[in-house]
Amino acid sequence: MASFSIAQELASHEKDFQTPLDSLEFAQAMDRIDPLKKFRSKFCFPKLKSLPVKHQSRGVVDGEAECIYFCGNSLGLKPKMADQLMAEQLQNWADMGVFMHFEGPLGAAFCDQPGKPMTAQLVGAKFDHEVALMNGLTVNLHLLMMAFFQPTETRHRILIEDHAFPSDRYAMSSLIRSKGLDPQDSLIQIRPREGEHTLRTEDILQLIEEQGQSIAMIVFSGLQYYTGQKFAMKAITKAGQDQGCVVGWDLAHAIGNVELKLHDWNVDFACWCTYKYLNSGAGGIAGAFLHNRYAQSPPEHLLGWWSNKQETRFQMAAECDMAMGADSFRLCNPPPWLACLNYASLQIFEEAGMDRILAKQRLLTGYLEHLIQQHFSQGPVTVTIITPSNPDQRGSQLSLVFSTDVKAAHEELEQRGIVCDFRSPSAIRIAPAPLYNSFEDVHKFITIIKEVIGRNV
Repeated sequence: MASFSIAQELASHEKDFQTPLDSLEFAQAMDRIDPLKKFRSKFCFPKLKSLPVKHQSRGVVDGEAECIYFCGNSLGLKPKMADQLMAEQLQNWADMGVFMHFEGPLGAAFCDQPGKPMTAQLVGAKFDHEVALMNGLTVNLHLLMMAFFQPTETRHRILIEDHAFPSDRYAMSSLIRSKGLDPQDSLIQIRPREGEHTLRTEDILQLIEEQGQSIAMIVFSGLQYYTGQKFAMKAITKAGQDQGCVVGWDLAHAIGNVELKLHDWNVDFACWCTYKYLNSGAGGIAGAFLHNRYAQSPPEHLLGWWSNKQETRFQMAAECDMAMGADSFRLCNPPPWLACLNYASLQIFEEAGMDRILAKQRLLTGYLEHLIQQHFSQGPVTVTIITPSNPDQRGSQLSLVFSTDVKAAHEELEQRGIVCDFRSPSAIRIAPAPLYNSFEDVHKFITIIKEVIGRNV
């Protein structure tokens, strides 16, 4: 069930509005009092006619209508400001040529720097030098894991969650093999208990306590891409470090989605992408965190020109005058085109405030959870939520398993203008984003699911 506090808040609004909680009028009333409602207009919503989906011609789908977009956990919507910033960058190149490196609001040579303070806030860094904007997520994961993974004869294993994102598994397996080791022996994948979809924190902590002396590094997802489970990052980090393990996190589905306090949690390192909840475009510039305790003496790692301090970079010295903190892991000039897309979104996050985003998220996803449980927990076709019901153990996403053909259900949802995604083997992921999704979006989704299920009985 939805958490008691969320259920209470929804019930309180139901009483205030004097309209049933599952009515369209209730959803519209919630949108009217939404403190973030103005931010919806800052994003571009695809129209149904633009989508590569064959829509049903039943008179219920208007090609000029905007889709209901619940896929921000895969690719966030484009901020309208992105067009202006990208145009300015291209014009800067046209007008200045090589001088664009140092001139303009986002000069190419330092285009990643303006976004660092805002990014530091999102991940809970205490110092800006704890974060860097660079590369792609898996590249950053490789760079940091290569630096921290120093296996010995007795401590050579990496611990990850079962069904981790494939790219993470590939990266860790290849790293292990590069050290002359076998992933069959050196990669531990902790699985949920029989019949359960998510991992219990106590099981993770118990495994670390029992096997920690053989584990060199723990790298979990902050939020699991398939189930939507948010892991107990603080507790897992402490447990791992108490056993002498390095602890890192893949925050692809966590940044911009859940509260992060990487510095306070003493996390060794973390990586993330920016094209999901941070709405920075496909293949957008990624980020990395390196705790301040490594700022002056990071582990040995690969270097490039941009690992050098900005102040002395163009002195062309034979030896690298290494930048402080995470910036020392940068290798080359960040792409200004990607940096400006990221900056467009970060400005929205700064204006909205993460506290308000998280407050709406809990209520919006809680409202979705309530309606699914109310309408689809029983009957000839059921919908089961495999994401934890505790809002402290999840973000925006709910992962749904249908008792009917899930692929057919997903296709019908797309045909009716719902943009969400199917993930093998059997889940449809729904992620209402607080910055641009509304309570009416959720209500419409439930109405359409009723019709889809009705045709599959």
